[in-house]
Amino acid sequence: MKKVYFLQTCDTCRRILKEVNLEGFEKQEIKMNPVTVAQLEEMYSYTKSYEALFNKRAKLYREMGLNDQNLTEKDFRQYILDEYTFLKRPVFIVDDEIFVGNSKKTVDSLKAKLL
Repeated sequence: MKKVYFLQTCDTCRRILKEVNLEGFEKQEIKMNPVTVAQLEEMYSYTKSYEALFNKRAKLYREMGLNDQNLTEKDFRQYILDEYTFLKRPVFIVDDEIFVGNSKKTVDSLKAKLL
């Protein structure tokens, strides 16, 4: 399976999507088509952590004062389901691996996997 979750209005997502060969990928734009519980559970099955899937750089994270709270895995899960901006993106699932976020290391690993 090849799938990518991304945000169309995110410049970083658009840049990474241009850098990667998306042939054969199912694409899901998360603002128009939010992540379902089942999809989030699938991502969790790879990472074993909702926090790893959570975007702490989101403006809303600070605006809501979440950076001053001790959030649990249950909290991270619920916030991701409630608000698309809390999913760290892009998220690529390639066969049996997941690539979360836009760090150079993650993107390089993704590109190596797709060679």
